[in-house]
Amino acid sequence: MNQIQRLFDIDPWKITTKTFDKQNRRLQESLTSTGNGYMGMRGNFEEQYSGDHHLGTYLAGVWYPDKTRVGWWKNGYPDYFGKVINAINFLKLNITVNGTIIDLATIPHEDFHLELDMQTGILTRRFTIKLADATVRFNFERFLSIVKKELAVLKVTAEVITGAAEITIDSALDSNVRNEDSNYDELFWEEKDSGTQGDGTYLTVQTIPNNFGIERFSVTAMMKHDQPALETTPAPLGISQSFRYEAKAGETIYFEKRIIVLTSRDVPEEDQAMKAYELMTAYSESFDVLKEEQVAAWKKRWELADVAINGDPAAQQGIRFNLFQLFSTYYGDDERLNIGPKGFTGEKYGGATYWDTEAYAVPLYLALAEPKVTKNLLKYRHNQLPEAHINAQKQGLAGALYPMVTFTGIECHNEWEITFEEIHRNGSIAYAIYNYTNYTGDQTYLQNEGLEVLTAIARFWADRVHFSKRHQKYMIHGVTGPNEYENNINNNWYTNILAAWVLRYTLENYRRFEDVATVSIPQSEQDQWEDIFNNMYLPVDEELGVFVQHDTFLDKDLMPVTDLNPADLPLNQHWSWDKILRSCFIKQADVLQGIYYFSDQFTLEEKRKNFNFYEPMTVHESSLSASIHAILAAELGMEEKALEMYERTARLDLDNYNNDTEDGLHITSMTGSWLAIVQGFAQMKTDHETLSFAPFLPSKWESYAFHINYRGRLLAVTVEKENVTLKLVSGDAISVTLYDESYELADEITVAMKD
Repeated sequence: MNQIQRLFDIDPWKITTKTFDKQNRRLQESLTSTGNGYMGMRGNFEEQYSGDHHLGTYLAGVWYPDKTRVGWWKNGYPDYFGKVINAINFLKLNITVNGTIIDLATIPHEDFHLELDMQTGILTRRFTIKLADATVRFNFERFLSIVKKELAVLKVTAEVITGAAEITIDSALDSNVRNEDSNYDELFWEEKDSGTQGDGTYLTVQTIPNNFGIERFSVTAMMKHDQPALETTPAPLGISQSFRYEAKAGETIYFEKRIIVLTSRDVPEEDQAMKAYELMTAYSESFDVLKEEQVAAWKKRWELADVAINGDPAAQQGIRFNLFQLFSTYYGDDERLNIGPKGFTGEKYGGATYWDTEAYAVPLYLALAEPKVTKNLLKYRHNQLPEAHINAQKQGLAGALYPMVTFTGIECHNEWEITFEEIHRNGSIAYAIYNYTNYTGDQTYLQNEGLEVLTAIARFWADRVHFSKRHQKYMIHGVTGPNEYENNINNNWYTNILAAWVLRYTLENYRRFEDVATVSIPQSEQDQWEDIFNNMYLPVDEELGVFVQHDTFLDKDLMPVTDLNPADLPLNQHWSWDKILRSCFIKQADVLQGIYYFSDQFTLEEKRKNFNFYEPMTVHESSLSASIHAILAAELGMEEKALEMYERTARLDLDNYNNDTEDGLHITSMTGSWLAIVQGFAQMKTDHETLSFAPFLPSKWESYAFHINYRGRLLAVTVEKENVTLKLVSGDAISVTLYDESYELADEITVAMKD
């Protein structure tokens, strides 16, 4: 097992430490990231810091198309590689005390304390500096409002403990920022305007020109302080204001900074300064009132979303951290947005959208938010259907191929084996439509926009298969399955079964809704699809009793991960790519991903044989891996393995399992901790129009409890050592199944825990 790295104390509601770790500053910054769905930032210091770190501020939907760079161009490559870009550093402060620059990388300090309160989204930090002529205790408090999305708020307190202090603060808006993922030292911004509007000071910048016809984004940040500035100083790509204070022992100075951020996604550039000032004026409440709003809004979210675990503080902290970061990234307010794999915490992976959203995030948002939130995720894909057609056409194929990475619907990822071989993501787009329909009972999306998407995806699969005359079966060659530690393989079981399911599911629903459908599927095409899904090749080994991951997987030198030298893990940081591709080791659930999707189609024995065969060879070096294994292990009664996998997915970032969290958090995979508890430990299933549970309690836990929205009801589930309780909090009575027994839930039922 990989070594864990735990920088923060265990606390059920907070991420806190008294240690300033210069060597792991980037990791600390990732773990204290904050966001509000509209914008976000890493946990950077407000004041100057000259040590190694990763300064990052990001704005939802703002990106840049960079030229695709490959060693040998292939037809079909995307023209550009899309990536999130680092935006205006609007919190920037330069602070001096008696002429000494406050820089924790260089000056002595004590009483360091860093805390992210997950109940409220408020980040605080304090430390004390001792100079020859003064001792000053600083406290910083900031948050991004989830009530007023364009608003960021910062308060600094400086208490003079001994001596006398002249404190200067230069407060800036600074767009001299660079990305960390690629194009090092390249600036992506050019200045358009700066100055004052009323008592607000603003900076307007625009993304540099590109050669691909992609819109250039304009961004305006406006700052206002709680007192007049001594002077305002423009600078290239920036503007600053200066403040000076004098205080002696026992006195405290206060400094407040408010920022409004607007982008051309919502407000034209020429109107941004005026609109920012209007919002600054409208959001004129005191710091304390704005803070109270923030606390109340997060409280409302937690009332629905919280998972309460008793007996395991580390497990409790993990699930809350993940839910906090998910809701800081996306809460369904804008159908133009999706859930980026790094959210607002880093630039790695570049793009805004992966299949993670449909596979992992959709089930969580179905249960923990209003149905419109998930419907917005589905609309996002429907809105980009024309671009998905273009992606397929570029490969010479019919139908629609949804991209691996995108901002607009056009593929903008430049790794061939991922972009054009990992086509199974097309099936997950369709599966999300099924998931939404199955969970909510709402057929309206399926029979309209959903059927349009499904038909286009089905046509892609029907064109992508080929018929093997030798085997008299349809096959799919040249793919990469979910296990990205194998490329260009033939007949990936998961891809094949998913393609066949899409064709069947689309055809069934077309025939149900043919009279109102906005698409037409000729009978000859229907017959072709039926022939494909009835004769799809699905590799199976009868002797082993397993579904074979792909045609030649069993020809590999098969061995468990336990046979590896622990020093080789993670493999992707120690082995060559060639060695990884030739090995049997599996990055994440592949065959098991298919068994998870279509759980009701397989017997318990089939699940057990496949789990016992594949999991020992899985290194779990994808952030998406552990949760699927936790869910299946729980169903198989492998409680110790289920808990091990839960702990890995719940604390993947908090404990830096894969030694890569300094680049940013694994946002979409954070859903896995919730899935592991609700679909795993509680065994919540929703297939065949039945809501069912079969919970168990991990031996080291005393209890756990959660809520779910389901078909207009709010249910509370509590699992204790002796009993399981289901409570109907709101909505009409509903039939539920608990340990294979049917109950009418009209108020509350409690049954004994079963082994």
